[in-house]
Amino acid sequence: MKIVKAIVAGFAGAIALNILHETVRRFDADAPRIDLLGEEALSRSLNSLNLESPTGNNLYAATLAGDIISNGIYYSAIGMAGKRNIYVKGAIAG
Repeated sequence: MKIVKAIVAGFAGAIALNILHETVRRFDADAPRIDLLGEEALSRSLNSLNLESPTGNNLYAATLAGDIISNGIYYSAIGMAGKRNIYVKGAIAG
């Protein structure tokens, strides 16, 4: 049960972070464009493997999905480390 809670919490945090980033990005022209960095990284990675990279909205969706999955797994690991000093662990990992 501890693992399930950690996974749910990790993915909830990843989704919340992406919602926050997307909201700020839409209202602030000077916000960091992490989405573009992710799109470039995904395109280059797929091209280096001789795979066709998605474009347009498909590239955006693939990057967003990859970001949520990777951050969800990363944040879940924090929750699996135990309750002791959980906020300190989270702050250090973040």
